[in-house]
Amino acid sequence: MIEKKPNIVFILSDDQGCWAMHCAGNDDIITPNLDRLARRGTMFSNFFCASPVCSPARATILTGKIPSQHGVMDWISKGNIGPDSIEYLKDCKGYTDYLAENGYVCGLSGKWHLGSHAVPQKSMSHWYCHQLGCANYYDPPMVRDGKEVTEKGYVTDLITDDALAFIEENAGKDKPFCLNLNYTAPHLPWTKENHPEKYRKLYENCKFESCPQGPYHPDAMAKYERRFIPEFLVGYFAAITAMDANIGRVLDRLEELGIAEDTVVIFMSDNGHNCGHHGIWGKGNGTMSINMYDTSIKVPAIISYPGHIAENVVCDEMLSQYDILPTMLDCLGIPLEPDANLPGHSFAGLFRGDPDYKPNETVYTYDEYGPVRMIRTKEWKYVHRYPKGPHELYNLKDDPDENFNCVDYPELVELKEQLRGQMYDWFYQYVDPAMDATKEPITGSGQIGLAGKKAHGKLAFHQIRTVQTNPYTHAKTILAQQGITSDHK
Repeated sequence: MIEKKPNIVFILSDDQGCWAMHCAGNDDIITPNLDRLARRGTMFSNFFCASPVCSPARATILTGKIPSQHGVMDWISKGNIGPDSIEYLKDCKGYTDYLAENGYVCGLSGKWHLGSHAVPQKSMSHWYCHQLGCANYYDPPMVRDGKEVTEKGYVTDLITDDALAFIEENAGKDKPFCLNLNYTAPHLPWTKENHPEKYRKLYENCKFESCPQGPYHPDAMAKYERRFIPEFLVGYFAAITAMDANIGRVLDRLEELGIAEDTVVIFMSDNGHNCGHHGIWGKGNGTMSINMYDTSIKVPAIISYPGHIAENVVCDEMLSQYDILPTMLDCLGIPLEPDANLPGHSFAGLFRGDPDYKPNETVYTYDEYGPVRMIRTKEWKYVHRYPKGPHELYNLKDDPDENFNCVDYPELVELKEQLRGQMYDWFYQYVDPAMDATKEPITGSGQIGLAGKKAHGKLAFHQIRTVQTNPYTHAKTILAQQGITSDHK
């Protein structure tokens, strides 16, 4: 347990692949400040999202619950702004609730995308929020002081400006602070009008060898015209480098204020992303049958706390976003509610240098997205699609890029059944039957209502519905506004 409660700055990017950092071995991308953070802390090479799309993953980070417990099962299409807005996590306790109960001042700067954007939630007293899940990077729609406003400027800079103001206001006070700094970068759009020229120029001659552009996946949702892909790659990388520069502003300010040694900095993405990997542009819903490729489910993760967490270390232990809340509370000596029934495990022992600490002995991690569930070990991955498949099995040791589905190999029947049984047992233990995503019509096209048969603790008949378009319709609209069309299957 940490005796003096530190400040916490939790930085969350949007749709950033685990491969999209220089410190992760990508020589194409420029991320000096993420590299700096990794040198000052521990970088995790096997960290997984709870669901390969933004809203469910973000809800899991906050609550420690899996989507089939908290009821956010897809990216939230409606219910964010206006009289019909929904407070999706009203009945779920988040880590900011625990922290506020224990003396923290909590705030949000940036993306929420979990409903009721105009209303401060999860015990956060500061609330500067993006109105939507994504929009053009310049002059974004935001919520400030409870009012919907159109800000002037580049959204990544604006979010950072607000974060710095929160940090300065709360630095050195009696109460520690927890800032949720949630960027929209590097989520689309990636067109040249959306990102500063000084960052785009950095990639004018880049070969983008980290993003192979092979044939489109046969199930690919978005088949962008090939002539636009070079521009999209420049935009995606520029968005990350612009975000990295702003992360540098935050790290610098912590040092200038003399609180860097008293502040835990966590960096993570909500989900992974494919920029041509597997023939996909997108994440879990980048294919018509939702995918669970590692490029969709593995996220970048770095934690830094000088003097308390090992520096310049890469940890390959398999961890998940549902481990965040129990780890945070364990480090701070805050007990979980006794009936929480959370699937995650604290990995605080990694930081304490505890000689009795043992990694998660089961060495399994799990993922879900609607009717698709996954179990993964370091060497094998099994993907199950309800009700009838198709299912997948990958030998990650010999086939790390997941090119060969061996689910029908006779010699692997016993292994497949073992993994399937383990997956069934795990989800059976944690799924709330009223929120079981396999029973809902989740297609990756967006959630516009509460899931399951109960809402806010009461039985209800407000079932989840999905938008009857593919998940890139919102992207197509944004791009069309700029005169760019894309070929969707």
